[in-house]
Amino acid sequence: MNTLAPAAAAGSTAATEAYGKRVAKAAHQFEAVLLNSLLGSLDHTFSALPGKKTDSVADDYHSMGMQALSSTLAAHGGVGIASMIIRNLMRTKGHSHISQTGPTKVP
Repeated sequence: MNTLAPAAAAGSTAATEAYGKRVAKAAHQFEAVLLNSLLGSLDHTFSALPGKKTDSVADDYHSMGMQALSSTLAAHGGVGIASMIIRNLMRTKGHSHISQTGPTKVP
């Protein structure tokens, strides 16, 4: 009997889960950057008054708020970019059974 088989299977499962968590974290961060760019541009376009002087301190706080909003949106599903990235990367690496359970939430 080969007693190493269950340990090897458990090791590959742990490696698959670790890979899935790294993929999920990177995908959510990527979606947050895209959302921040999109929402920042939209906010600047629709909330700025022509000819009005900008306050750099207020702009800094506004930018931090937009980053927080983008990160939160991406962490809770966003527009679906992260889930598509996760699904395709897991399928590419041969871990398709993880991609069917949905995206992994990352704190």
